[in-house]
Amino acid sequence: TVVKVMNLLFMTYLCHYMPCHAGWVGPTVPLCIYGFCSMMRPIEPFMTEFLTGTYKNLTTEQVTRQVYPVWTYSSLILLVPVLLVTDFLRYKPVIILQGLCYVTAFLLVLVGSGVHSAQWAFFSYSIATAADVAYFSYIYSVVQTSYYQKVTSYVKGAILLGYAVGALLGQLLVSVGGVSLFCLAFITLISVSVALMTSFFLPRPQTSLFLRGTDSVQQRSSGEDSQDSESQYFFMWVKTAAKHVGRMFRRLALDCKECYSSVAVLFFCIWSATGTCGFYQVTEYVQLLWIYMQPHNFTAYNGGVDSISTLSGAAATVAVGHMSLEWAVWGELVLGSFTFLIAGALFLMDLTDNIWISYTCFFIFKTVFMQLSTICTFQIAKTLNRERYALVFGINSFVGTVLQSVLTAIVISTKSLNPLMSFQFLIYASFFVAISLLFTVRGVYTVLHMKHSAGGNQAERASNLPEASHVCGGNSYT
Repeated sequence: TVVKVMNLLFMTYLCHYMPCHAGWVGPTVPLCIYGFCSMMRPIEPFMTEFLTGTYKNLTTEQVTRQVYPVWTYSSLILLVPVLLVTDFLRYKPVIILQGLCYVTAFLLVLVGSGVHSAQWAFFSYSIATAADVAYFSYIYSVVQTSYYQKVTSYVKGAILLGYAVGALLGQLLVSVGGVSLFCLAFITLISVSVALMTSFFLPRPQTSLFLRGTDSVQQRSSGEDSQDSESQYFFMWVKTAAKHVGRMFRRLALDCKECYSSVAVLFFCIWSATGTCGFYQVTEYVQLLWIYMQPHNFTAYNGGVDSISTLSGAAATVAVGHMSLEWAVWGELVLGSFTFLIAGALFLMDLTDNIWISYTCFFIFKTVFMQLSTICTFQIAKTLNRERYALVFGINSFVGTVLQSVLTAIVISTKSLNPLMSFQFLIYASFFVAISLLFTVRGVYTVLHMKHSAGGNQAERASNLPEASHVCGGNSYT
């Protein structure tokens, strides 16, 4: 607790002396601290054990079919409204809402009982995860384009580090200290509460991204109504917002067409949506697989495996931020090749009955995914106009959640639970094989095309690079 208080004081100092305009460090530091605290959740690697154990007394069947799917289906419903509200409120309020929902979710997990309480907890958790679009888009709205690769690696690295510390702390407390899972849930509640307090110190972007024209109108209305009552001001604000809703949706449709007309952006977005879908499915149900492999084993090393794999992923994520590679040429082939490694790890998890082999495969899966996800994120950001980050990332999240809902509906339709575990991970492995084949073929084509173009005019070659093109908002340099 003392360390957390010191971190909070340090963050406050940085926010005071390094405001948003002071380069990329000012907004990045508090956002990293928020991400670290919000993800430091020691109970999470043991959540299934906590729900099915003596604390909550839920059955594995209830957790699989009634509790966990709530998060998936709720996220699907909430993503679009959260996306629109995110930009209208300029990110920071939505990040605060995310922190509040994390606190609510783990408070319900801690003190609630029964299936309905667990479902409400995961519904609140789904609001928090839907608000991830605000967290990941926020940093791009307050830093320069030249820092995207660096800040992406730091922000994602902070998240992974927080999760790793939480998982390691949970494992040590359980295995060495003999601490109960109830105490882990309480520590988690404290950590996300610190994250909520941290979110209030984030600098707020000065302009809205979807509704640029709304800002000036609201400012004029504010000046004109400065002597009017608060109710009149509120009425003018609502009237102004309603006036621009139709215009906003028209612009969204046109911007979607422009953004996804770039083949480079389209393929990176495809991997982002499909890869994230598969990742969340695997991480959500892997604890059930491990319980199936080793039933009633409270000394399982779930937290240790989660911690080590997350630390490895964090290191790989930070390393990506400093790699010098012509991603426009080799990016898709890298995605295809390493996605095949992910698929192989999942196939082996499906085939083996050895818990240690399964742990090793999960380590490979998570480490590789984190690195590839970071590559996709900064490649998408580099090719977009800064006004469209929330839009594109939100659409990617929505598509991924739709796919996740479909996969969830497929795998929970199995009547028997034991075949469900094996059938489930076979589907996930096949899913990543399909992604790998798509990007390997596309990557080979891109490499051959770029090498062929290299013999031509240098200016023409530069115009063909996806990175040379800012495809959204009409800012094209091709």
